[in-house]
Formats: sequence, C-alpha cells, structure tokens
Amino acid sequence: MHFFKRLYLGAIYLFLYLPIFILILYSFNQSKYSVSWSGFTWKWYEKVLENSSLLDAAFNSITIAALSASIATLLGTIGAVALFRYRFQGKRLLKSLVYVLILSPEIVMGIALLMLFVLMGVSLGFMSLLIAHITFCLPFVVVTVLSRLSGFDHSIIEAAKDLGASGWQTFWKVILPPIMPSVIAGFLLSFTLSLDDVIISFFVSGVEFEILPVKIFSMVRLGVKPEINALCAVMFLFTIIMVGLSQFLLKERS
Repeated sequence: MHFFKRLYLGAIYLFLYLPIFILILYSFNQSKYSVSWSGFTWKWYEKVLENSSLLDAAFNSITIAALSASIATLLGTIGAVALFRYRFQGKRLLKSLVYVLILSPEIVMGIALLMLFVLMGVSLGFMSLLIAHITFCLPFVVVTVLSRLSGFDHSIIEAAKDLGASGWQTFWKVILPPIMPSVIAGFLLSFTLSLDDVIISFFVSGVEFEILPVKIFSMVRLGVKPEINALCAVMFLFTIIMVGLSQFLLKERS
C-alpha cells in the first residue's frame, strides 16, 4: 500500500514537472527547431546573453517584481495585522473584497486598470506597471499573512500592553516574529506572480517599457525558438535558488 502511495505521488510530480524538464532538455538542443534532437550545445545560452533586448526586458521584469513584491508585502502585512487586531464597521465586507480580487479574472483586472490609468491621465510605462503589479499582488499577501494570524493568541498582545509595550513595539517584537515565515512566503508569492504575469502587464505596460513575459509572448507567436527555451530554463533555475534561499533563511531563523 505504501508503494502505491509513493507511485501515485511520483506520477503527480512527473505530470507537473515533465513539461519543464522537456523545455530545459531542448534548451541544449543543437537544432534550431525544437521538434527533433540533433546534439548537445550551449550556443542558445550564449545567444541569450548576446540578445540585449531580452536582457533589458529581463532586468525590467526583475526590477518591477522586486519593487512590487516589497511594497505589496509591506502594505499587505500591515493590512492583515489591522484586519486581525482591530474591530471596525465593514470589516467582514473588506475581507470578502480581498478574496474577490484574487478570484477576479486577470483580463478584467487588466482592462479595469487600463481604464483607470486613462481616466487619471497616467502614461503607460514603468509607473502604471508598478501600480498594477502592487494591486494584484497585495491581496495574496493579505491572505497569506491572515492565515498565519488566524491561530495567533490575542492574550499575548494583551500581555504586551500590560507590560507597557507601545503599538509599534507590540507589532515588532510580539506579532512580527511568529508571522515572519508567512511574510516571506507572501513576498516570494508576489515576486513570482509579478515575474510571470502576462495578461495584466499586456494592458498596462505601454510600448516604452517592456518586460520579459510580454516579450516572450510576442516572440512565441512566431514559433518557439531555442533562445526562449534557454531563457525559461534560467528563470526556472532562478526560482529554485530563491525557494532554496528562503528555506535556508527560515531554517536559520527557527
């Protein structure tokens, strides 16, 4: 019985990761077309490094992802703590609206943000893209941190108040340390969501500021080139490094 459970689990992981492994394998394919294997080569990785437009788009994507994830994590953590600690009118409605943003189709969010920027006279580019990414990353951080706070003991906060701790000291020394894993998880989730978003970015990025997902989307419409496979393999390796680093930091903290 234990063998079949492991076999079932292995089949699920194989189903999830097999397409990625195939993509990585064909990034080393010497053939210009990804339908047949003709030998091992590193030249497509060299071509990616020589492609200045792809590198610029990758740098723009990482910049937007880092900034939007950081701001969304800061605002989302504060918002989650506020929803957890304080009682106010419309609190339940506000919580429900957070989940509505998560469940809303991205195309609806993209068109809505585009209309908002046009009405406000905001030019499409870096700033519009940053605001859009913060907007759709924020609810994920709130939900992630709130799930950690759901098991938090209110009596600890009351004890800190009785001992003379201010609101900032209570947050920094009592609330934040136990929820730090969820804060880091919210940041990583926001970073990943921002890094690979296509639909919302397509509507709000404009023509002067191009990010990697939109660039890749425009390239694959003409066919999947080996450079794209190599670039996606590098992005996957970067994701693995980030996850491993986060696990190391959490382990050291614990």
